[in-house]
Amino acid sequence: MIVGANTGVCDMSESKIPVLPHYHAQHEPILLQSMPALDTVRMVAEAMKQLGDPSRLRIFWLLCHCEECVINIAAATEMSSPAVSHHLRLLKRSGLIVSRRSGKEMYYRAADTPIAEKLHHTIEELAMISCPESEH
Repeated sequence: MIVGANTGVCDMSESKIPVLPHYHAQHEPILLQSMPALDTVRMVAEAMKQLGDPSRLRIFWLLCHCEECVINIAAATEMSSPAVSHHLRLLKRSGLIVSRRSGKEMYYRAADTPIAEKLHHTIEELAMISCPESEH
């Protein structure tokens, strides 16, 4: 393939990344080796999509600090129980929270996973708040 001098595009058989004036070709192998797997990116994107809703973000943050039932989550967030249940289903499906049954009651808490922990800390950093536990 013949490439025009001003097109800024490499022969794709030699490179997978366009050559831009600010790009340094010597970094391409490092970038390509470090690029996250598509499954990883999908998992992170799904989690972030779920936290893009303010109600789910608040519920997730709350559940990072305690285990609660739907009624108490609804009271804390000033939402209806059906609305909270809907958000909990989505958060659980994305792997950000887990549940356990005690008698007739279901209790929810943040999942003990690296992504849930990192998102929890990211939320607190972006909102410039501290974990209640770290203030004591």
